[in-house]
Amino acid sequence: MSILYNEERKTITLYTKNTSYQMRITPHGFLQHLYYGKKIESEDMSYLFHDYDRPCSGNPEETYPDRTISLDTMTQEYPGYGVGDYRINALAACNIDGSYGADFRYISHEIIPGKYDLNGLPSSYDSDGSAETLKVAVYDKVTKLTLELLYGVFENADVITRTVRIKNGSDNIIVLDRAFSMSLDIPYGKWDMMHFHGKHALERQPERENLTHLVKTVESRRGTSSHQENPFIIIADRKTNEESGGCYGMMLVYSGSFEASAEVDQFENTRVVMGINDDQFAWMLEPGDSFDAPEVIMTYSGEGLSRLSHVYHHFIRHNICRGKYQFARRPILINSWEAAYFDFTDETIVKLAEEAAPLGIEMVVMDDGWFGQRNSDNAGLGDWYVNEDKIKCGLKRLVEQVNERGLKFGIWMEPEMINEDSDLYREHPDWALAMPGRQATRTRNQLVLDMSRKEIVDYVYGCMEKILSENNIEYLKWDMNRSLSDVYSIALPPSHQGEVMHRFILGIYDLMDRITTNFPDVLVEGCSGGGARFDAGILCYSPQIWCSDDTDPIQRLRIQYGTSFGYPVSTVGAHVSASPNHQTGRSTPIHTRAVTAMAGTFGYELDPGKLSDEEKESIKDQVRIFKKYYDLIQRGLYYRLSEIGEEPYTAWESVSEDGSEALLSLVVSDTQPNQALINLKLKGLDPQGLYEVTDESEKYRLKVPAFLAPSTEEERKIFSGDALMNAGYTLPWMLGDYPAIQLYFKKIR
Repeated sequence: MSILYNEERKTITLYTKNTSYQMRITPHGFLQHLYYGKKIESEDMSYLFHDYDRPCSGNPEETYPDRTISLDTMTQEYPGYGVGDYRINALAACNIDGSYGADFRYISHEIIPGKYDLNGLPSSYDSDGSAETLKVAVYDKVTKLTLELLYGVFENADVITRTVRIKNGSDNIIVLDRAFSMSLDIPYGKWDMMHFHGKHALERQPERENLTHLVKTVESRRGTSSHQENPFIIIADRKTNEESGGCYGMMLVYSGSFEASAEVDQFENTRVVMGINDDQFAWMLEPGDSFDAPEVIMTYSGEGLSRLSHVYHHFIRHNICRGKYQFARRPILINSWEAAYFDFTDETIVKLAEEAAPLGIEMVVMDDGWFGQRNSDNAGLGDWYVNEDKIKCGLKRLVEQVNERGLKFGIWMEPEMINEDSDLYREHPDWALAMPGRQATRTRNQLVLDMSRKEIVDYVYGCMEKILSENNIEYLKWDMNRSLSDVYSIALPPSHQGEVMHRFILGIYDLMDRITTNFPDVLVEGCSGGGARFDAGILCYSPQIWCSDDTDPIQRLRIQYGTSFGYPVSTVGAHVSASPNHQTGRSTPIHTRAVTAMAGTFGYELDPGKLSDEEKESIKDQVRIFKKYYDLIQRGLYYRLSEIGEEPYTAWESVSEDGSEALLSLVVSDTQPNQALINLKLKGLDPQGLYEVTDESEKYRLKVPAFLAPSTEEERKIFSGDALMNAGYTLPWMLGDYPAIQLYFKKIR
């Protein structure tokens, strides 16, 4: 059993393989949080706390005259509000009389085999039948709100998920102004917060800051999980590094506006809350109705950041992603965007297939520009019919021609968007989000469809269904190229306008669910201006996401490094693009571009007809190498061997779970004269094993001049795992512009 209730102590303890999570029901019915951390067997952790009279911290009425009990000082599972706890709260609701306040007390709990489900929201699932659910009901007697605190315990995965279901048992409408998914009170300790900020084309940059007595907030108010912040944070002990120290991970399974806030209180306890951003959120909870908050995936590692990342990587692959391509090898694709942008015809796409096929590439994706009057980003969105001026042979015949050349066919769509210059807008101008009396804000000259309305979702689904059912399309790039603004729906009364942002996301999830259910053989790749919606919610429908619109390999090192803290390689859409890069103008060897892109799902975004014969041979070799090490890269344990910005290189390692093989990759971002040698300590190997090393990059390296390396001594190829992990491996001297190396270590004994 992973969930145990002790009747005598009134404690409920959740166990995973390496962690314990404990709460207790106090004599007055408060649900007190006691512990979350390394596994501790059968211990009542309430001994950690002592009650004292804290002047200026209020006391609940029923505890009188005892002044030692205060909600302002108690560690709580899900705090109420307005009744004496002055820290950041998880919920705010306005009662019919205009009052704000809730005092939740325990009424019951239930331990249920399997994993709970949520209404209209994606969430994790029990993949091996071992999960359990804890449902704790707490009640406020004035508002008559009942909260079902839901805990999913994945014992073997070392994960606990959390969310809340809010039920209105009154006869009146209650307005939810805040409905966060979880709160975690961490007693004692000094902590840092890691978050992953960025911008378009430079997403998920890690930043680590001390938590202080200020409230620190990571958030998006953009209607999407955003380029600017990711719905994933790490709370780490200040001494925690990659290999040691304690840290908590919290990842929201949600693709809209979110908030994660942390506060160190007056007595040095830390509270962390996470959920839907309450900006432009006001949910009218009707009598008898309930509201489900999105899920938070939580884990604790007592062995540093690497271990925390491994837990998330495994859990996302096994308990978030699903469908045909959850574990199946994904096709190596070539995308038409940087090859042709909007300037292409059916002949262009066929030519792309003809050039790509001999290189070992397996799929051609026709990106933006094939539909309506789409010759730039100023027109056509919403008109999901073929532009016959470009695709003269028709889409069906185009797909057939690509298939005849031995390649699969994929297509780009942006279902949530509309241009004013489109037939759809001319027919339904009211379908776009717009505020009464205001001109709508445009981004890329496009507006946003009101996906909170079922009839619009149904229409878009009908368009997509027609395209996918009438043509042999095996891949869909699902894009979304702007944030929400002008958030107002003409389908809702004024009192319900605070629901639009969340209803929009529910509409998207409904649409994605229909597409993936009815077209299970189509590989859906998420995209939102590249990486603006790179989150666990999207991953419930699409097993990979366009990591970033930035295809410059040196910049991608930073993006992929930050992404790796929470998300596995198998979810990272990564491509080899043209050089000089279209966005930065940087020239980079094609080998380096490939090494970087192999830390992802791997593909190409260039015109192979413009490549030299030497570059084409390189691509053939890259395809061979990626296929050879596919399982190791996609499913192995991922280790960060360098810290971005600290060294003139970026290095990472993929290791099989049994330690029998490893692939080490490194890209030099700053080549220096008379440089120091690079020595890397490998991780995850068998210390008693012997490993043979194969240099997959030798033929792509510039030769070191003989006067610098005169030795003709044969290079050693076999090393002990113990030596590789403790003394390290010294790399050959690498010269030139942005050189890269891939070394394969195979256990031979």
